[in-house]
Amino acid sequence: QVQLVESGGGLVQAGGSLRLSCAASGRAFSSYAMGWFRQAPGKEREFVATIDWAGRRSYYADSVQGRFTISRDNAKNTVYLQMNSLKPEDTSVYYCAQAKPAYYGISRHEYDFWGQGTQVTVSS
Repeated sequence: QVQLVESGGGLVQAGGSLRLSCAASGRAFSSYAMGWFRQAPGKEREFVATIDWAGRRSYYADSVQGRFTISRDNAKNTVYLQMNSLKPEDTSVYYCAQAKPAYYGISRHEYDFWGQGTQVTVSS
């Protein structure tokens, strides 16, 4: 069974930075793309960023492009999300997800395992 455990969330002022981590276990981490999604109260879960299995390709939502960076360390079975220049509208629960075999995309339906989420709150 795959387990994904996020950490690194918290409260930060606008303009600040946070680094989220997601530790994975249960299947060959280096064989799967990984993604980050977020969900604010009353809103649907939305795509944030994704990275392919080797860490060579990444893709971002327009809302975070240039501010967030996704990366992975396959030796540590961990994916990261570096978030800079944070804005109040980035406030959400952030979820790590592992893609289905051979998938690399922005749809929730392309991911079959999810973490429990970590809260990020950005104050103005």
